[in-house]
Amino acid sequence: MTGERVVRRLAAILAADVAGYSRLMGRDEHGTLTRLKSHLTERLEPALARHGGRLVKLTGDGALVEFASAVEAVGAAIEFQQSMAEANRDQPADAAIVFRIGLHLGDLIVDGDDLHGDGVNVAARLEAEAPAGGIMVSRTVHEAVSGRLKATFNDLGGLTLKNIDRPVHAFGLKWEPADWKVEVGSAVEPVNAASPTADVPLALPDKPSIAIMPFQNISGDPEQDYFADGLVEEIITALSSFNSLFVIARNSSFTYKGRAVDVKQVGRELGVRYVLEGSVRKAANQVRIMVQLIDASTGVHLWAQRFDGSLEDIFDLQDRITVGVVGPIAPRLERAEIERAKRKPTASLHAYDYYLRGVADLQRLTRQSNETALQLFYKAIEIDPNFASALAMAARCYTLRKTNRWMIDPAQETAEAVRLARRAIEVGKGDAVVLCYAGYALVHAAFELESGAAIIQRAIVLNPHLAVAWQLSGTVQAFLGQPEIAIEHTMRAMRLSPLDPGLWAMQSSLALAYFIAGRYDEASSWTDRAIQEGANFLPVVRMAVASKALAGRQEEARNALRRMLQIDPTARISNATERALFRRLEDVTRLEEGLRIAGLPE
Repeated sequence: MTGERVVRRLAAILAADVAGYSRLMGRDEHGTLTRLKSHLTERLEPALARHGGRLVKLTGDGALVEFASAVEAVGAAIEFQQSMAEANRDQPADAAIVFRIGLHLGDLIVDGDDLHGDGVNVAARLEAEAPAGGIMVSRTVHEAVSGRLKATFNDLGGLTLKNIDRPVHAFGLKWEPADWKVEVGSAVEPVNAASPTADVPLALPDKPSIAIMPFQNISGDPEQDYFADGLVEEIITALSSFNSLFVIARNSSFTYKGRAVDVKQVGRELGVRYVLEGSVRKAANQVRIMVQLIDASTGVHLWAQRFDGSLEDIFDLQDRITVGVVGPIAPRLERAEIERAKRKPTASLHAYDYYLRGVADLQRLTRQSNETALQLFYKAIEIDPNFASALAMAARCYTLRKTNRWMIDPAQETAEAVRLARRAIEVGKGDAVVLCYAGYALVHAAFELESGAAIIQRAIVLNPHLAVAWQLSGTVQAFLGQPEIAIEHTMRAMRLSPLDPGLWAMQSSLALAYFIAGRYDEASSWTDRAIQEGANFLPVVRMAVASKALAGRQEEARNALRRMLQIDPTARISNATERALFRRLEDVTRLEEGLRIAGLPE
C-alpha cells in the first residue's frame, strides 16, 4: 500500500472468471484466448459503459469491476451473462466460454487504481461458488436492489466461503432473457458515474401499488394545512391496511408537497402504478374533497369524484374515498379487509382536531414543537381518554425527548411514557400506527426489548406497508443482537419510503445493525450517510466514533469524537453507554471499547 492513510470507499464489486478455463486452454490455447478477448471487448466493456462500471483489472481469465451502484452492477452482470448465452448458442458445448459472476456491496480499500479488502474477497469467493453462466450475490446486494430490477432471487442461506471468517448470506439470481436482450454493437450511452441510478425507475411490486399525494388546501387559510395533511394521512393508513395493496409511506409522498406533480415521474421515482391526487376546501362546518385516481404509467384518469359533507361526516367521507380508490385498482379485495380499514379513531371531532394539530407540530422535530405537540395530545386525551392514536403519539413525544435529552425530570417523564404506551396498546390493539409507536416507547423507556419487539411485529402484521414499523423493528432487532434481521427490516422500510426526509433514521438503524454484526467499516459508512443527511444528534455521532475507532480509522474517529463532545460536553465512558439499549453485554463492551480507543475520557 502507498501512503500512510488507508483510503476506503463503499462500492459494489463484480468478480468474473471463465468456468473450466484450464480445460479450454489445454484443448485450444490460441482459439480460446482469441475468443476470450473478443467477448471482453464486444460484450463486457459495452455492458460496463452502459452501467457506469470501472474495470479495475483483468485477472487472466476474468475481471474485477467496481460500480458506484449495486443496481447498475447487477444490471451489467445480467446483460453480460445474457449476451454470453446468446454468443454461445451456436458453439459446441465443450468449446463455449462460460463465465461465473459474484457480486458484493461493501467497504473497499483503495490503492491507486486498484482495490483490496474484504469486499473484494467476498465477491471473488461468491464468484467461485456461482454456477457456470450464473450470478451469485451477497445479502447486501440483494437488499440494495430488491424490487428495483426485473430479476428474482433464490435464497441460498449462509455459505461458508474460503478464507472468509463468517458465513456470507448469498442469493442466486434468475432473470427472463426477454427482459434483458441487448444487441452486440448497439449504441452505448454512458451512465453518469456520480449518480448512476438517477434515472433508473424502481420496479413495480407484484401487487397494485399506489402513492397518495398531499391534497391541496384550497380553503384560503394556510392554517388549515394541518387538516388537509391529516386527511391524507388517514387515507394512507386506511389503504395500507389492505394486504393486497402496496402503499408508499406518507413521508415519501409528502416530499412532493407544494410542487407541481408529474404523475409519470412520481410513478418512476416511487415505483408505483397509481397516484391519487386531491384537494380540500373547509369552511365553517362544511368540507368539500375532490379526488382523482391516475394510472402513472399512462397518465390516464381512472376515477374522479367530489365528496361534500359536514365535519361530523369526516370519517364517513374518508371511508368513501378509500373504497372509491380500491374499487378500480383491486376489485377482488376481501370484504373483511375493507371493513377493517373503516375505523373511527375517536368519536370526538374536537379531540381529532387537537390530534391533527399535534401531529403537524410533532413532525417539525424541534424541542419547542415537541412540547406544543405533547400539550395538544393531552388535550385530545382529556376529551377522549380512549383515543389510542393520541395516547401513542404522546408516548412518542416522550421517546423523542429522551433520545434528544430534552427531558426535565427523566424519572417522572419516563414513567409517564410507559403509562401512555401501555394505555395506547390496551385501547388500540387493532391500530398498527398505535402499536408501532407504543411498542417502541416501551423499548426506549422501560427497556422491554422482547415485548416491545413483539408489539411492533403485531403492527407489521396489521399493516405490512408501514415503513416506520419496519424501521423501528430493525432498530429493536439490532438492540436484541439480531443484525441480519435488523438489516432486512430496515431495507424494507427504505423501499416503502424511498424519498423519506427521515432517511437518516433508517441509515442510523443500518449503522447500528452493522456495528452489532462486527462489520465496523460498513457501520462507519452508514453513519457518514446519516450525518450527511442531517442526523447531527448524539446516538448517530456516538456510533460513528465507536465504529470508526474499531475499524482502525483513528483520525476520522477523533474528528467524530470532537463533534460528539460539541453536542454533549458531559459525555464520558461512564455515562455514554448508560443510555444504550443493547441486550447483550458484549455489544455494550464493544461500544465502550470503541469510544475509549477514540479518546473519550473515562
